[in-house]
Amino acid sequence: MILHPNILALLVSSLLISLMLLYSSYYGIRILRSWDILSGSELQLKLERRTYLISTIVSYFLVFQLASLFLFISTADSICELFIGAMCAVGTLTVNHFGYPTLLLKIWTFLLAGFWLVLNHLDNQGYNYPLIRGKYLLLLGMAPFILSETVSQAIYFGGLKPDIITSCCGSLFSSASRGIAAEVANAPALPMLAAFYLSAAVTTVWGIYFSRSGRGGLLFAGLSALHFLISLVAVVSVISLYIYQMPSHHCPFCILQKEYYFVGYPVYLSILAAATTGFGAGWTARYQAVDSLREDLPRIRVALIRASLLSIAVLVALTSGYVACTSFTLR
Repeated sequence: MILHPNILALLVSSLLISLMLLYSSYYGIRILRSWDILSGSELQLKLERRTYLISTIVSYFLVFQLASLFLFISTADSICELFIGAMCAVGTLTVNHFGYPTLLLKIWTFLLAGFWLVLNHLDNQGYNYPLIRGKYLLLLGMAPFILSETVSQAIYFGGLKPDIITSCCGSLFSSASRGIAAEVANAPALPMLAAFYLSAAVTTVWGIYFSRSGRGGLLFAGLSALHFLISLVAVVSVISLYIYQMPSHHCPFCILQKEYYFVGYPVYLSILAAATTGFGAGWTARYQAVDSLREDLPRIRVALIRASLLSIAVLVALTSGYVACTSFTLR
């Protein structure tokens, strides 16, 4: 294993988060089985005291879980020069078979952690913990993925050895390659660009309607999820071409480098933030009838919608800047 401060930080933090989730899952099972807010039993009082403490600690751990995605990508990119043939994070992630599975798990757990933080904040506004069963059920569902991520990440970093010959991004994201990465890279550029802008426009318009009327929440959640997928494909298939100003460079990681002013970080953060807050805002529609949330729910919903639409606006502005202001044109 390569000794690197970021690698050690990722391994230690993942282990601590996994242990915390295991501990929380134990109480989550007890809450799902025994929680009764109308009861004054000793067990209920104990669960109420314990859940506040656990929720607070888990919230802090999951915030770092969000940050760990970008730390993982940054680390993979920064150590690429140690491997023969690597020019960016693509080469580092293909050193062994656990690089990309770890990345995909981190993206998925980022979305789950963000959604859990939304549910937890909303639940804390109600005097009777109205969403406690739902958020602990989500925590139980999230635990296997974070545990898998911890194991996969440990195996991945443990298998990194200097001077291993690996692949560059040009070989993975080229028209001659096979696999999902090549299929995404070779998606038709102009239709994908049109789909990206259309998805952003539709999601924004529906978000404004949802914010003003309080109706159509689940549709907004679905549109946010769809915009997330379209945006990721668009970045690889067409937006990256404008950033690099090259007709065949589709790498989703080189845009994180200094040569391109680290623009990939705000791009990906905007995509992830829009998806997390947008889906969270739409999901709140399920709780409109909860009495203890009637006063705070509209305010939280509007704040989440605004965060989602702002993230989409930032993403569109960054993209449009490259599309409109560079000399590169699609042919």
